[in-house]
Amino acid sequence: MDMELDKITNLPGHIIDKILSLLSIRDAVRMSVLSSKWRFKWVTLPFLMFDNQCISISSQDQTLVKNKLVNIVDHVLLLHTGPIHKFRLSHRDFLGGSDIDRWILYLSRTPIREFILEIWKGQHYKLPSCLYNCQSLIHLELFNSLLKPPPTFKGFMSLKSLDLQHIIMAQDAFENLISSCPLLERFTLMNFDGFTHLNIHAPNLQFFDTGGVFYDVNFKNTFLLATVSIGLYVDITNDKNLADGNSSNLLKFFAHLPRIQRLEIQSYFLKYLSAGDVPGKLPVPCIDLTHLSIRVNFSSVEENLTALCLLRSSPNLQELEMLARPEEQTHLETFTNLWKEEEHWNYSFAHLRVVKLTGISGVGPQLDFINFLLAYSPVLEKMTVKPASGDGAWELIKQLLRLRRASVRAEIIYLDP
Repeated sequence: MDMELDKITNLPGHIIDKILSLLSIRDAVRMSVLSSKWRFKWVTLPFLMFDNQCISISSQDQTLVKNKLVNIVDHVLLLHTGPIHKFRLSHRDFLGGSDIDRWILYLSRTPIREFILEIWKGQHYKLPSCLYNCQSLIHLELFNSLLKPPPTFKGFMSLKSLDLQHIIMAQDAFENLISSCPLLERFTLMNFDGFTHLNIHAPNLQFFDTGGVFYDVNFKNTFLLATVSIGLYVDITNDKNLADGNSSNLLKFFAHLPRIQRLEIQSYFLKYLSAGDVPGKLPVPCIDLTHLSIRVNFSSVEENLTALCLLRSSPNLQELEMLARPEEQTHLETFTNLWKEEEHWNYSFAHLRVVKLTGISGVGPQLDFINFLLAYSPVLEKMTVKPASGDGAWELIKQLLRLRRASVRAEIIYLDP
């Protein structure tokens, strides 16, 4: 036993720091009993994380939980020495309030690099103005917050990663925040209020993931952007985001995305892209695009044309995912099936290896689309088909088996709904 304790005592300091950084603050404090070398090690930890694990009590009394958590955070910050590089507060029963204001004020006076604040209950927490003084921030993550930067705010000059979810922010404040983070590389934006136009000006942005209700999206100077995932949660194409005249949402969207490698079009965003004129191909092909995921209404002529344009503009596509989006009102009798028209079939998916089809019914244009892919994908290895329901499953399987395949290696896998 003494020999084992000696091994623990004689561990290098950076190894001890690494071990403690992987533990909750509660367990890190407990480790101080191992040896004298560990006793006060926790007070110098540069990474402080306060979550449900840091409180031992399980109570429905939120006042008791709050008081316990406040005492823990206050105690840790009071005794802490040295820099704090990361601070994370994420407790399921903790509401935003003046205590958090106090902690952020304390952190704003340290070289904080990562700040994560998740308020799971109650109203949006209004961030104090002192947060915007944290110029050492590299990663900022906020959940259920109200952002109102002061007029003196000039941006986060070192910020590389930004994650905003369930936030409220004014339109001009949002645009100013993004454009004044010159090093921003990753941006996640989910469920937001206060602004409806996603004007993204970020010269170093490489990753963008968003989902919510908005009227328009514009990229400017985003020539390094490689991964994009966009979900428009509500069908508002009949409201404000229709393209004007002969303009094209599709052309506007891709104008500043020359290096796109992975694109996910979710919910109703394809309908947004289909507004205005849709060309047969994009003026500049997406030569780096290897992964494409599209949620589409196969009963919509405009959406099918837009999907076809994207496919024909992606010569190096390797993985394709198509998710059928059922509509309440469809007019199949007026639908001209694009996937059967021979003039659209002068294209080969020379690099397409994997196809995933989800939510299909196997009738009409959906089956013709599957036939289209199989006929013009010479190196296809696997196609996975998952229908929307089990009705007519056996008939769908028989139809799939009848379709010809350009690739002798192509395997069709049927998944139960």
